[in-house]
Amino acid sequence: MSTGPQPDTSQGAAPQGVPAPPAGAPIPAQPIPAQPIPAQPIPAQPIPVQPIPVQPIPVQPIPVQPIPVQPIPVQPIPAQPGQAHVAGPYPPVPAGHGVPAGPVPGAPALPAGSYPPVPAGHLPGPFPPAPAGHPQQPWPPQPVPMAYALPPHPAPVVPRPPASRGRLRRLLGFNTVLVVLSALLIGLVAWQNVRIGELSAALDGADRRLTELQQKDGERLKEAETRLGALEKEVGGAFNVEKLAAAVLPSVFRVEAGRSIGTAFAVGPNAADGGTNLFTNYHVVEELYQDGGRTVKITRDGQRFDAKIVGVNKLRDVAQLHTTAKFAGLTVATTPAKPGQQIIAVGAPLGLTDTVTSGVISAIRESGYEEGPMVQFDAAINPGNSGGPVINGQQQVVGITVAGYLNAEGLGLAIPIADACKLFTVC
Repeated sequence: MSTGPQPDTSQGAAPQGVPAPPAGAPIPAQPIPAQPIPAQPIPAQPIPVQPIPVQPIPVQPIPVQPIPVQPIPVQPIPAQPGQAHVAGPYPPVPAGHGVPAGPVPGAPALPAGSYPPVPAGHLPGPFPPAPAGHPQQPWPPQPVPMAYALPPHPAPVVPRPPASRGRLRRLLGFNTVLVVLSALLIGLVAWQNVRIGELSAALDGADRRLTELQQKDGERLKEAETRLGALEKEVGGAFNVEKLAAAVLPSVFRVEAGRSIGTAFAVGPNAADGGTNLFTNYHVVEELYQDGGRTVKITRDGQRFDAKIVGVNKLRDVAQLHTTAKFAGLTVATTPAKPGQQIIAVGAPLGLTDTVTSGVISAIRESGYEEGPMVQFDAAINPGNSGGPVINGQQQVVGITVAGYLNAEGLGLAIPIADACKLFTVC
């Protein structure tokens, strides 16, 4: 190997004090003295071959994570004013290190186009020369630096997205949905409050209208009740034979006193012993009473009851009876009968029970009869009606039927009930 001077190939610079050659000029080669290398035989030694066991290496897959590539903006380098770019090597050769423009003094001339030059005494061919007995080795190529090495640029650092970016996006999406739902809920609640207010106002209006209608209905109801009461009074004042008959018939009886048949009726409240007091005519019980008999038979709804003759008045033709059976007594009128009043006569003419005839008060006969004043009426009566009640429109007894004119129609007489009550205090 040559130990002569070598060109500085580390930085591509020329020796100190040598002027740089002009651009495009050939670089002169420097001679390298050749030194022979003694050949030394190398004994061949066998190398034992040992088998190496091959162990399989488990291959584990390495997860490949894609790295997003971000473009690096290219910024142009502005040209400095006053500096002209000259064609030549880049970077330029520093001052004092240029290649000499001409041949180096004392250096042998080099053939044109050969670099590095071939040393003296050496033919072109491989270098170094091969020793005897060894094959020729090719000449190793020598790098010729033409410019300064560029400083390595650092690889661009691509920021990796944080691992929590996806989680942050999901959280933001969830928060967005939550905000939207909250807004919808608030809007729904507000709408419901508005509707509730409207419904409350409508209900208040309906309540007011209902109250007004109820007040009006109450007034109308009171007016209707007033009219109804007036109608009831008018109807009550009207003469209703059917209603009168239904009310008084349960208190009217047929009387059998020996061979005589007549009528009797219950009057006033119940007796002290709980029985019932009755009125009839004396001439109905006269024959039995004169013969000493004091008990008669009364009949109601097919049932016969014993009744005792308590007292008689021959002048007013009135007799009082008493029975232990309990019946409702009729109410007597507190005012005298007047002509024109409608009445009904109830009795058992010819033994026919529950017979009702109607008419009016024809007149009040104050004199002309030895028995006393008489009430004249035009309701039909016959033998058997004697002792029966004469009833006005208020279901009150105004008289006791006593007689009728023979060969005359619509002409009956009754004893005023007030006279009978004066004689017997049972009314």
